[in-house]
Amino acid sequence: MLHVQTNGGGAVLNRRNRHVLALLAGGTLLLGMAGAATGKKAPADPARAIHEKLIVLDTHFDTPANLGRPGWSIMDRHSADVDGDQVDYPRMVQGGVDGGFFAIYTPSGVRTPDGDRAARDFGIQRAVQIREMVAKHSDVFTLALTADDAARAVAAHKRFVFMSMENGYPFEGDLSLMRTFRGLGVTMMGLVHFKNNDLADSATDTAEWHGLSPKGKEAVALANRLGVVLDVSHASDDVLRQVVALSSAPIILSHSGMRAIHNHPRNVSDEDAKLVAAKGGVIQINAYSGYMVDAPAASAARDAAMKTLMADYERSDAMTAEQRRALIARRKAIEAQFPAPRANFGMFMAHLLHAIKLVGIDHVGISGDFDGGGGVDGLNDITAYPNVTAALLKAGYSPADIGKVWGGNALRVLRAAQSLADPAIVPKVPITN
Repeated sequence: MLHVQTNGGGAVLNRRNRHVLALLAGGTLLLGMAGAATGKKAPADPARAIHEKLIVLDTHFDTPANLGRPGWSIMDRHSADVDGDQVDYPRMVQGGVDGGFFAIYTPSGVRTPDGDRAARDFGIQRAVQIREMVAKHSDVFTLALTADDAARAVAAHKRFVFMSMENGYPFEGDLSLMRTFRGLGVTMMGLVHFKNNDLADSATDTAEWHGLSPKGKEAVALANRLGVVLDVSHASDDVLRQVVALSSAPIILSHSGMRAIHNHPRNVSDEDAKLVAAKGGVIQINAYSGYMVDAPAASAARDAAMKTLMADYERSDAMTAEQRRALIARRKAIEAQFPAPRANFGMFMAHLLHAIKLVGIDHVGISGDFDGGGGVDGLNDITAYPNVTAALLKAGYSPADIGKVWGGNALRVLRAAQSLADPAIVPKVPITN
């Protein structure tokens, strides 16, 4: 049974009854008017009607971390306020979200042969869980391997699932594993996360390699040969610049903000954003409050409470629904006891509009970093995404422009990276859905 929120009926009926092919022009993906194709009445809200015509893609969902939780299903409607979850099928429908990159996130760990093997196994297990989710619900989801697959999925009334990797830890010990993950369906890879690894320096750690390690440079070359998009979110400034210089394909920041709007090392500087754009790449603006507002004043008590909470979060992918809700309640209690500023929708739009004005409409996209800590007031899960379309329209951008931001630009980068791949080493990916 599908628990589908209809949002009044018109929006969902409009999206789920489209019988049109995607138009791929100028890097923008638009769908023909559903009303003309089906005779169904379009949404009364003009902004929502435009949103429904676009292929809406988020480049970084951390939702796969939920796939191993007992009893959890992407087909059930969850709640960001109650259980902390921000992405599921019913809310994809409500928010007009056609798909995205579902991330294989591997926490940083010990850099030893045993640690590398554990990370490898963890990453493979997560990749299998994503594929199993798609296969189990193949009536509404499809695995996407190319940019054109996204358009075909929407034409078939399905949501598309790309696979990405956040952190190169699973393959740092053996770069041939990059080919293994590509064979599982991964089309985007980030080399590093919060801590340095054997491939690269992190934006939030002390410089060790001063950019890429020698093995990291090999990983860049191999990613190009595999047709994998390189993701430099979480990487240090030096890593970003070196990847731009070394990569033969355009690159992406799958979930980052703008440092000119808020000075945080996870955000990209204007100078580096221009380098990414000049290479043909894209900066995907995220909705992570901690990268948009200053942290609260130091508090030993708050830090201790949050440290314990975060340790439990690392184990949350094995929690029952009741345990997860208790964890969210604990977090809310800590936040109530130690209030901290929280970013809002206007701040998110400030980052987005600054990026567009700086590098141009062809080099900016969106990711909420949902299910991975993202969410701001007014944009706390994917059901709020039509509001972004409305805000961009209000700012004077055309539907074609907004189509680029919502998916056209990211898919153009994927297409460009795959066009440069070496067919001799790219594994064939088995499709089970």
